[in-house]
Amino acid sequence: MSILHTTQLNKEYQMGEVTVHALRGVDFVVNKGEFIAIMGASGSGKSTLLHLLGGLDSPSDGEVTLAGKHLAQLNDNDLTIIRRREIGFIFQFFNLLPTLSAAENIALPLLIDGKRIEDYSAKVDELLTLVGLADRKNHRPHQLSGGQQQRVAIARALVTDPTIILADEPTGNLDSASGGEILKILRRACNEKEQTIVMVTHDNQAAQYADRVIRLKDGRVDYNP
Repeated sequence: MSILHTTQLNKEYQMGEVTVHALRGVDFVVNKGEFIAIMGASGSGKSTLLHLLGGLDSPSDGEVTLAGKHLAQLNDNDLTIIRRREIGFIFQFFNLLPTLSAAENIALPLLIDGKRIEDYSAKVDELLTLVGLADRKNHRPHQLSGGQQQRVAIARALVTDPTIILADEPTGNLDSASGGEILKILRRACNEKEQTIVMVTHDNQAAQYADRVIRLKDGRVDYNP
């Protein structure tokens, strides 16, 4: 079943008198439970594409459809709700709140969405176990390694049971051993929870954890990589 698809997606930026074509007619489909890696050289349009998929930016032309919703047709309030409830974001930098514990950082999206945190303690504990941090639930970010902080960020992205997770270079700020553990957790989330994941990466080894690789070149899908 299709969860996400793009139709002739284009994005242009104006830099002075120069028009930069970041994306040119990008078409692809992501199915439920798929783990997709998006690869390409620097400047190929990977991050621009991820921002459009997550509703963080708008295309110049074309369309992004997520779970049957056309993102370009939504107002700002509806887009905010989509990002809050249907999309889990994982970034290269962990973006954890330093004054909150691991468990509190994981529960933060629920709090922002007006949920009672007390009702989700079992869910948070389940995710702490999934990412191997059950014994670190009360630790603050400065008490955790970089790899552990990224595990918290993954659990935070999963806590709302999102339709899709968008990961932007999730291992880019980690050593190879920690990065490998993060990729195994993402793979487990896909296998065990049928989580759909789209990951931007420049690392061929990281891409091997994905079911399929989409390569971009000069803003287009490269069908002859």
